[in-house]
Amino acid sequence: MRSIRKISSVTFFLALAGLVCVPRFGAARQPQRPDLSALFDKSEVMIPMRDGVKLHTEFYKPKNAAARLPILFSRTPYGISSPDKGISSMIYRYADLVPEGYIFAFQDIRGRYGSEGKFVMLRPLHDPSDAQGVDESTDTYDAIDWLVKNVPNNNGRVGLDGISYDGFLVTMGMINPHPALKAASEQACMGDTWLGDDFFHNGAFRLSYGFEYTALLESSNENFSFAFDRFDVYDFYLRLGALRNANTKYFHGKLPTWNEFVAHPSYDDFWKRHAVAYGLKEPTVPNLNVAGWWDQEDFYGPMATYARLEKSDSKHLNYLVAGPWNHGGWGGGPGKSLGEIPFGSDTSVYFRQKIEVPWFDYWLKDKGSLPLKEALLFQTGTNNWRQFDSWPPREAQTKNLYFREHGRLSFEAPQTDSADASDTYVSDPAHPVPYRHRPIDMTYPEDHPGSWYTWLVEDQRFVDERPDVLTWQTEELAEDVTLAGQVTAKLFASTTGSDSDWIVKLIDVYPQQYPDDWKLSGYELMISDEIFRGRYHQSFEKPEALKPGEVTPFTIDLHTADHVFKKGHRIMVQVQSTWFPVYDRNPQTFVPNIFEAKESDYQKATQRIYRSKRFPSSVEIMTLSETPATAGS
Repeated sequence: MRSIRKISSVTFFLALAGLVCVPRFGAARQPQRPDLSALFDKSEVMIPMRDGVKLHTEFYKPKNAAARLPILFSRTPYGISSPDKGISSMIYRYADLVPEGYIFAFQDIRGRYGSEGKFVMLRPLHDPSDAQGVDESTDTYDAIDWLVKNVPNNNGRVGLDGISYDGFLVTMGMINPHPALKAASEQACMGDTWLGDDFFHNGAFRLSYGFEYTALLESSNENFSFAFDRFDVYDFYLRLGALRNANTKYFHGKLPTWNEFVAHPSYDDFWKRHAVAYGLKEPTVPNLNVAGWWDQEDFYGPMATYARLEKSDSKHLNYLVAGPWNHGGWGGGPGKSLGEIPFGSDTSVYFRQKIEVPWFDYWLKDKGSLPLKEALLFQTGTNNWRQFDSWPPREAQTKNLYFREHGRLSFEAPQTDSADASDTYVSDPAHPVPYRHRPIDMTYPEDHPGSWYTWLVEDQRFVDERPDVLTWQTEELAEDVTLAGQVTAKLFASTTGSDSDWIVKLIDVYPQQYPDDWKLSGYELMISDEIFRGRYHQSFEKPEALKPGEVTPFTIDLHTADHVFKKGHRIMVQVQSTWFPVYDRNPQTFVPNIFEAKESDYQKATQRIYRSKRFPSSVEIMTLSETPATAGS
């Protein structure tokens, strides 16, 4: 492999944990922070696993601690050690827990940095018939077993915590958990990387993220960043051409995960075995699921994990927090705003001090009370924390926002009897719609502020004049509309091609005169969004060509939201067929495997979205007529 550059483990972790704000994976000025090294005695060990492989681990015991203390444990592929061999930067993620009295333990997972063994991306569970088999669940069990037996002055209770890949490792640790594991918090876990997290969404491949992330983790056992030959990666990926050129020009078959992308383009057993749902089917320990409404990497994972575990949560072990954050944004910094969008308070500080600290204190130290009843969500639009007994709320009602003539969006269904009533656009793979303002820089820039971290809150007016983006919007709202729960797009569409992608965005349009914050006048803020690859309209497992010109229904999960569209705002829906280069271009000609498509397969297509009485395209939302109670601060 060529064209890579090393990123330090400290920079990478600080970024992931939210301790570097913009850019996360770059040489940004780090916030002032206390010197915690004088407070702890550091120990560095190699902990043996059941198969003899040893994993590099550091643990930090508070000096002169009189009482026995719980262990807060975090495992990561991103490197735990400080370059100067001093205190690990990981401990600063838990600065608010330090005064409470905890032993902190951090571990490099197998095959990464100081740990022995072979690294496997999202290592699946081992075959249960193999008594010597290992996976992240067994490694977590063995590590906890060693820690409680060997770390001096621990109280026999362990908590697991982690964000993103580290959150995935938390979920793995809850499968057949060690008896000492008494609390967990999976945060932005990579729950299912084909259905809705890092690598695919509903079958559409996350090109720029998948390309750069696999190069980052699999070029060696440390972090290496792909060195682009131009700043605007939109141009780079367009010049790359067909997906098959990634291996031909750059990877040469040497990156295992990229090869798995090629070998498994559809939702087969390979992806299902890597998903959290394969092994974690019911709550086993108290778990705090944490999500960010504008998480650009793993919003699907924690919400889907919460929803699935809730079905079997007879012991009330399953909890949810969602806030106005990007990926890991709650882990550091104040959380007062994201991009241009203000939230009126320090939401990240609130999470760390008022939710996370009491959560672990309650389960690991028998201290205080639980900080939430069931679901604690930050309601965007009003900028208030809300408590719910369930999520989505049981009392929520379903309403449809229908696509109408002349670009209108209405709660009233279309009445036209003409089945052909529709709007059209031409989708050209040679001129795809950018997913954020150009120039589009690399995902994890090292030497300049990056915009990957805030693209989901960018003003969508940058695509308003694109002829290949359709828009419908309501009149100014006469009263507030409270969205609380599931958002689902129900499209009736046709294409002149034999395959197509459909992107749907639900948008809050601010008033043209907005004296509260003039720079937000007319702002178009995405609230919910998703992509769907048309070939999977019948089954995620078995792709089928679309029939040219035939009206086909598509149901697209736009996930969940807690947002108030304020009086005087408008609600907008946009539909398009490219979102480049965060997603690869659909050739719009059906081929068995898009990773092996030829340049000639990429063809223009005319897309038609229907809005008739017979084919009433809409976005279905769950709404509340009354505002829920505000959470105490």
